[in-house]
Amino acid sequence: MTEDGSSRSLALVGVAAISAGLLGMAMVHNRVITPPGGMDAHIHMMGADAGEGAAARPTTTVKPLACEKLPNVPGHSITTALVEFPPNAYTPRHRHPGSVTAFVIKGALRSQMEGGPAVTYAQGQTWFEAPGAIHAFAENASATESAELLAIFVAEDDCGPLTIPVPD
Repeated sequence: MTEDGSSRSLALVGVAAISAGLLGMAMVHNRVITPPGGMDAHIHMMGADAGEGAAARPTTTVKPLACEKLPNVPGHSITTALVEFPPNAYTPRHRHPGSVTAFVIKGALRSQMEGGPAVTYAQGQTWFEAPGAIHAFAENASATESAELLAIFVAEDDCGPLTIPVPD
């Protein structure tokens, strides 16, 4: 399937609008917010214990796109981020400060929540992570094609770190 940049952008806006609607927010002029503290900075997950050769695997990149206070949920915000997985990329054990919904935009990703089986998610599929749940790993299911997901976080208002490493 061939996809141009405008259809990808439209898909991202659509997912964000659906998420905002479910949370009682309004999407205003497809606005991208850069709050104090540098939400526009790229956050790199470092490869760790992915088995033999983990250090040689590419890492994922998290690009925060927007962070907005939730007027109907005082003390909480919604943050939308694009997570890019180069071919063979790996994200080690981690957790998040709030609830997360992940939507696969491109490619396929393997993901495992602690206590559950590893699952492969294809383009258009989603998963949910409860606040503080341990994400055992996430990785690109392909060694040759890149993958991307849209992550939507609902957490406390600080718009701080989205991913917190968890030691084994």
